[in-house]
Order: sequence, then C-alpha cells, then structure tokens
Amino acid sequence: MFEAADQFRAEHAELERQLADPATHADTARAKRIGRRYTELSGIVRALNEYDRLTDDLGAARELAEEDAGFAAEAERLAARLDEVTARLTQLLAPRDPLDAEDAILEIKSGEGGEESALFARDLFEMYSRYAATVGWKVEVLDEQETDLGGYKSVTLAVKATGAAEPGRLPYGALKFEGGVHRVQRVPVTETQGRIHTSAAGVLVTPDVEDADAVEISDEDLRIDVYRSSGKGGQGVNTTDSAVRITHLPTGTVVTCQNERSQLQNKEQAMRILRSRLAAMAAEQADAEAAAARKSQVRTVDRSERIRTYNFPENRIADHRIGYKAYNLDQVLNGDLQAVIDALQAADLAERLDALNA
Repeated sequence: MFEAADQFRAEHAELERQLADPATHADTARAKRIGRRYTELSGIVRALNEYDRLTDDLGAARELAEEDAGFAAEAERLAARLDEVTARLTQLLAPRDPLDAEDAILEIKSGEGGEESALFARDLFEMYSRYAATVGWKVEVLDEQETDLGGYKSVTLAVKATGAAEPGRLPYGALKFEGGVHRVQRVPVTETQGRIHTSAAGVLVTPDVEDADAVEISDEDLRIDVYRSSGKGGQGVNTTDSAVRITHLPTGTVVTCQNERSQLQNKEQAMRILRSRLAAMAAEQADAEAAAARKSQVRTVDRSERIRTYNFPENRIADHRIGYKAYNLDQVLNGDLQAVIDALQAADLAERLDALNA
C-alpha cells in the first residue's frame, strides 16, 4: 500500500548516520535541518513498522480463527488497530508544505480603527506569545512600533521551537493559517458612551529561514536606507541613523527594522525578515497548493478581507474560512489557541487528501 516505505526507511537510516557524525554539528543550520527531517521520518517509520507488524499478525489471527473461533475476537481487534494506523499513515504521507518544519516570523500591524486597532494588535501579540509559551516555543521581538496608549502600530516576532516535533507541530506548520485580517468587536477603552466598535489588525506569517543559502539574495538587488528610529508619538529616541529600511528591488518587498540600537543589528534583523518573506514567495511560485494555503494572508488591512472575528460582548471567536465558532474568547486570548489551530489543520488535511484521491 505504501510503496515508498523502503525509501523512507533508507533516508531515515542515512539521517541517523549523519546526526551521529560530529562534523554535521559544525554547521548549526544544517544540523537543525537534518534533525527536523529525521524527526519527521521517525514518526513515519514507526507507523510503517507498526503497519507491517499488524498486517502480519492479522493474517496469522485470521488463519487461526478458521480452526479456533477464539481467535476471531483477536482478529477483529487487530483489524480495528490496523485501520487506525492506516489512517495515521495516510495523514503522515499526504502532500504537505515542506516549510511546515520551519520556525515562523509573525508580523502584526494595526489597521482600521486607529488607537483601538493598535491595542488589538497588542492583544494578538500577547495571544501568540502566550500560546508559544504553552507549547514550549521561544518568542523573540525583532521590531516594534508602539503607540501612546501601549498598542502596536506594528510588531514583528520570531517564534522558534526549542525541540524536535513533527511538522504541523512546529511554529510555521502550526501558525501559517493565522495569516490574514483579524476583526475585533468590543467597546474601546477610548469610548465614553459604551458603544461597540469594529476595528481590524493584520497578521502575516512567513517561515523563518535561517540558512542564508536557502534563499539567494544578491546585494545588487537591494536598496538600503538608514534613518533615525522613532518611539511613541514619533519622538526621536536615537541621535544616530540606526533604523534600516531594505527594499528588494526585483519583488518590491520593503522591510524596516529599528528595534536594535545599532545599524548593523537592525540590518541583520531586517535581512532575516526579508529572507522569510522571499522564502514564502518562492514556495508560492513553485507550488500552487502552498499558494492556495496562503492566499488569505494580509496584503492590505481591510475589514472586508477578514478571516476571523473576536466578539468581546459574546465572548465569541469565529473563523470564517472553516465555519469554526467557540464561546471561549477570553481563554483563546490567554493563549488557549490549540483548538482553533487543530481545526484549521484538519480542514487543510481534508483538502489535501481530497486532492490526493481526485
């Protein structure tokens, strides 16, 4: 049934050999890439081994059941377990985005709604940070622009896994469907008459590609501008031109970073974000399925493009792409995001399996 089983086992054994070689770990990025692929294949190989064992045991039990009816119940139990393992293998072997095993970069920007939108952008930042903490990931703020009331005009964060996990349980695989426009309905702190307002904030999710060789960027394709960083209310917080704006001329992609004190550090962070965006673009161009998965990601922060609504009066969260609805918004904002992520991943898996069987 699973024709590539021997290939998976051979690749798994080769990766295990490479991980045992000290020379592999001299290149941190390469070792990380090999380790994640090894973890992915380990789950597949374990499932394949169990599938083979159950198939053999079931065949033996059915033969014995012809002579001794007492083995019939054992055959039924083995058949049920084999169905479970077969379904699991089908999921593991379904076509997937190869970037699912990467860390992620999230860019959150305020949109319609002024200061209330900026405050909601901070709420989203805190929601993702709390969720990351619950699953053992680390969050690093790469760039931020705060408002006078403590909201975010924009904030960029890197989400990094701290251990091995299967794709889909790593940052990009888990968070990539968060990309899009998020709408909030609530009474803003600036509202004096208790009226409910609607505003929006946008989220863009891209893979954090640390390996510089993975995305080729020519210096000739870059325009780099420097300027003074600004803080809340536009006040100058630096006396030197430490903020950096990088424009990738072939694609028109613009990245800014002003969070660090030195121009060099800001340039390094901006290049990291640029690599992430270009990697996502390359995946979209190379794979139509990956492009479809990202098509709802935010380009302009407009309420009409919303993917999700956060309704505070009803304590309701609703994802409009898959019809998901729950009345535990307070818990979700506190980091309990797993049910939403699971629902989005399940819908994506169903689409991939339908495409595989078409």
